[in-house]
Amino acid sequence: MERSLLDLQHELTEADIDVLRVIYADILGTIRAKDMLVSELGRVSHGGPAFCQGVWVTTTHGDVLDGASVLTDGLEDFISQIVPRTWRPMPWEPGVAYVVAGAANPDMTPNAFGPRTLLERIVGEYAAIGLTPVTGPELEFFIAQRRANGTPGYQQSATQAGRVYTSGATVDPQGTFLHLLRMLDRMRIGVFAGNHEFSASQYEINFWHGEALDAADRTLLLKAATKDVVARTGQYATFLGKPWTEEGGSGFHLHFSVVNADGDNLMHGVEGELSEMARHMIGGIVHHAAALTAFCNPTVNAFKRLGPDTLAPYRANWGYDNRSALVRIPPERGAGTRLEIRLGDGSANPYLMTAAILAAGLDGIRTRREPTGPVRGLAYGDEGGPVLPMNLGAALDALHNDSVLCDMLGGPLVEVFEVLKRDEIARYTEAVNDPETREVTSWEIEEYFLDY
Repeated sequence: MERSLLDLQHELTEADIDVLRVIYADILGTIRAKDMLVSELGRVSHGGPAFCQGVWVTTTHGDVLDGASVLTDGLEDFISQIVPRTWRPMPWEPGVAYVVAGAANPDMTPNAFGPRTLLERIVGEYAAIGLTPVTGPELEFFIAQRRANGTPGYQQSATQAGRVYTSGATVDPQGTFLHLLRMLDRMRIGVFAGNHEFSASQYEINFWHGEALDAADRTLLLKAATKDVVARTGQYATFLGKPWTEEGGSGFHLHFSVVNADGDNLMHGVEGELSEMARHMIGGIVHHAAALTAFCNPTVNAFKRLGPDTLAPYRANWGYDNRSALVRIPPERGAGTRLEIRLGDGSANPYLMTAAILAAGLDGIRTRREPTGPVRGLAYGDEGGPVLPMNLGAALDALHNDSVLCDMLGGPLVEVFEVLKRDEIARYTEAVNDPETREVTSWEIEEYFLDY
């Protein structure tokens, strides 16, 4: 049974927590929050504090648009729904704790725009057929600092290239990453390792897989904590997919499997082969890949990370232990059998991306969709899979035209997502001399760097 807010108040008080930071992701993936006094928590009714629905249609720079009539309906309230089991201490800020929240309407019906609410519903559709989706997120990010001498923009905090899979002062000269790893450990969100990645000042945090909603909650906590801890050092953490033209990008890979009521992995078949269900999930994900690109790569900047010979996907395909494919099948079998969807960009909203991938997999299960054969070797030139959308506008077009996926995800949320993203494209096109450039522009840095 879920704990009440009064139970949560007692638990927090015993842990010497006097401020509770209620956080949730808006549709863009920006982390919104309100600090609540724990001493007053027991008086909160309906599950959490109220917020204006205008937050769902607010751009990164504060413009309020109108999507799904949110603005024309008068900017009504929604009520945050605190999830007591998600609270975690902020060890770098004694006496303060995070807690994740969902969203409901004032009459306590599910809010149509809440990303966490959407994922909760999709997980419920799996439960209705006796399945539990299990996910394992992998996120990369950069640590940066302001450019010297007042020059606008950011530079990497470490500049030595070629230091993938390394640790220590050469790749973490100020000890920021090591400090971050210790703080995340004390938060109890399942972090177990971390390392420097391919690009200078790029890092990856590894944490344990879990049921999809729990894993998305912990991803939100990871992002919030990473940005807060690093900011306190005078530096900045960004999950933006491509902050620098000359560097590689930051991905958000999602490992995905399903288990039955007994916890048995249903992805493996006989003699090391994939199960029929796993094949159908692959079929659904590859079939909806073009539309998925919009939620997995939700910025203008994200598409500068994609392309041939980038170790990011270029075509809608799959392969065994093949990092050039959209869906990679890692070599583990038995209980470790899973899909790795490599399409995601570090800026992706963990709830929307997970919900969209799960929905595509579920459609594959329902329609018993068989995939084409696996690709072998570097798959960029293999014409067996169509090229993915290579800009945000094309990805939005593909989403708009995928009626099955849009219906599964919910019309109002998809509509607001598209309104926000079409606005970004329009502002980018107006501001940049060559909108087709593969160079990372100052507009992208100003628009996205601190928010993602």
